[in-house]
Amino acid sequence: MKKVLVIEDEEFVRDNLVELLELENYEAISAPDGLAGIQLAQHHLPDLILCDMMMPLLDGHQVLQALKQATTTATIPFVFLTAKSHKTDTELGLALGANDYLTKPYTAADLLNVVSRLLN
Repeated sequence: MKKVLVIEDEEFVRDNLVELLELENYEAISAPDGLAGIQLAQHHLPDLILCDMMMPLLDGHQVLQALKQATTTATIPFVFLTAKSHKTDTELGLALGANDYLTKPYTAADLLNVVSRLLN
């Protein structure tokens, strides 16, 4: 079973993402902020990371940069899930090494397509 880490500070959104992933037979783990997300990524070594951009403690950019610097997590596919939809935000996220960038609101089908593509 593929493991997906969800890093999202909004509890309702985080819980919905976890439930959606579990219904699709993924093992989902979650973190409420960037710092906890980095720690879980290093401990569990997920197959994919879904990460919000604007969070307390560390934002999504800082999370991605930290994970890319560690050899154990550098190659884990990473997707930003964010309300920041300006073209420069997308370009920056991809330039930092994200594999994809979904802007909120996104559909469950869009999210699952990205997850499936990156895990297969």
